[in-house]
Amino acid sequence: MTPWQILVAILLTMTISGASTWRVQDWRYGKQLAENGEAWAVALTEAGNTARQEEQRRQSAVNKEASDAREQNQAAAVDAGTADATGERLHVDAKKLAASACAGDPGAAKRGASATRAAMVLSELFQRADKRAGELAAAYDRARIAGQACERSFDSMRY
Repeated sequence: MTPWQILVAILLTMTISGASTWRVQDWRYGKQLAENGEAWAVALTEAGNTARQEEQRRQSAVNKEASDAREQNQAAAVDAGTADATGERLHVDAKKLAASACAGDPGAAKRGASATRAAMVLSELFQRADKRAGELAAAYDRARIAGQACERSFDSMRY
């Protein structure tokens, strides 16, 4: 055999050997990649399920906080109504007192009319101030309840 034929035989042997090695490696790594793909698919599904469960937990916590806030607002509205009714009775009594402020003093007849008007004006101012204070208190209660519900909802999202 000539040196060129030996060289060609060696190159041919190396090529066949390399190709078969390449094919064996492809089979081995192809199987490994398929197994990895299955594991990744399972991991992705589990991660999606975990994320869905966490989202449902968070939404449930937010819904509970909203429900609690509505109940607190209803209780505050009932309390405000009770306070308004009590205030109204107090205003009626104050008007009666203002109207009768000088009625029992005969020497103060001339002063009585102006004193009665002043007492009525003060009673009216007191009534307006009390009504405005009730409106502000109700608004403050709603804002406080909403703020606390928001804070609790935020805290439930973080943990």
